[in-house]
Amino acid sequence: MANNALTGAWGEHLAAEYLRKKGYRLTAQNYRVRGGEIDLIAENRRFVVFVEVKTRQDAAFGEAKEFVDQRKQERVRMAAALWLSGHETEKQPRFDVVEVYAPLGTATERPVIRHWENAF
Repeated sequence: MANNALTGAWGEHLAAEYLRKKGYRLTAQNYRVRGGEIDLIAENRRFVVFVEVKTRQDAAFGEAKEFVDQRKQERVRMAAALWLSGHETEKQPRFDVVEVYAPLGTATERPVIRHWENAF
């Protein structure tokens, strides 16, 4: 994919739309703190969901969710703890991964989206 930043932003947009259609309310996008970032923060009736979005052309080198390694998980958890400290909620936190497979990058007409709840 020629422009990874553009493709990543496009994938995050698709993931956000996908979650909205599943009944989630988007709370934040690209939440950044020192040492961590969360691509999407969404809520449904029971959960506040911290979502890592991975956009790939295909799964030739492994599923996209496999690229959310231990270090990345720790950074997302730390950022989530900071977000939660400033946003009181009764909802249970959950960590999901949304994979977006786009063989032609942003020119892909029907990207495949897979949502892994409680991924880590």
